[in-house]
Amino acid sequence: MEAPIIVLASNNGDIGGGEVMLLNIAQAMTKLGMDVRIVGPREPSELVDAAKSGGFQTIVLDAATRRGYMFALRRWDAAHREGLLWCNGLVPAVATSGHPNRIVHLHQRPHGAQRPLSTLARQGALVTVVPSHNMAGALKGTQVLHNWVSGVPTGLPSDESRVASAIRLGFLGRPSIDKGVDVLAESLQLLDAKSPGSFRLVLAGESRFVDSQSQDQVAEALRSIEHLLESTGWIRPEEFFRQVDFLVCPSTWPESFGLVVAEAMSARVPFVISDAGALPEVAGAHHPWVFPAGNAAELASTLERAARADNTSNVENAFVRWEREFSPDAGEQRLGELLNAFTTLNIEPATATDFPKGKP
Repeated sequence: MEAPIIVLASNNGDIGGGEVMLLNIAQAMTKLGMDVRIVGPREPSELVDAAKSGGFQTIVLDAATRRGYMFALRRWDAAHREGLLWCNGLVPAVATSGHPNRIVHLHQRPHGAQRPLSTLARQGALVTVVPSHNMAGALKGTQVLHNWVSGVPTGLPSDESRVASAIRLGFLGRPSIDKGVDVLAESLQLLDAKSPGSFRLVLAGESRFVDSQSQDQVAEALRSIEHLLESTGWIRPEEFFRQVDFLVCPSTWPESFGLVVAEAMSARVPFVISDAGALPEVAGAHHPWVFPAGNAAELASTLERAARADNTSNVENAFVRWEREFSPDAGEQRLGELLNAFTTLNIEPATATDFPKGKP
């Protein structure tokens, strides 16, 4: 019996959280015995280059803009696609709206103009999956497929760049206002005023997906704590987690999951999170270090309490939760259960249809 063909269509040509999950899904599908193919634009080429490096068959569409990619994907899907199409985000889902044998995977909660597009995107889909129950509650008729992350190698925190016995807080991700970097900066100011030099911040991540206004706001907020700040730019997760005592996720917008929280769980690093979106869902009901999103004073108080506490049991409980819920083995099992309903279908090639009037 031939392996079922599954084509994963990328949302972007560069790599963000959704594309990290696309590659994770491709690996899991391969282990499940699927014939996996990955389609993406010619430019940016980061995603297709990573897919090729991973040994996956790739289809590179001649497109260098989002609109061009959507047109090219719709034409290719109608004329050449075999098997099941996994639309890894809103862009490929809208581009192939109405085509048969599709699974739509939305990684972010649609907002503004994306809301009507998400309705269009789901037309004719076999199922729409989302990464959390929190997001499913906001997007009716969807099925939860939790994200997963590879385990981050554990190790004792590095002594590099340590200042006395300061507690090293860590932020890893997109440094933006919606990720709460300004709130974190304000809380660090409060902590430093109370106990000078007791806390420092390791800020890791790139701002390439952050708009200029948010970049300016973040820069302004960080000026007040420059003497407490170490900015690393892009860094491998294992290196980041060796440098910090706590991960802090101060998001102010409704997170659809929380990949970096799951990474901290796997690395046995304690973490403090806001109550935004699915972060508490990922952390689990018994996680003690949660503060109200946007409240710098409560974040400062939570960090003080977390720093004083013995976090041994919290860390071990979080690691067990990662193994059970968010490890590659757990993800592969859930993905297999989802796909099992569709891989026995007599899948036919997609047929050409036009975009609804007024859409690309």
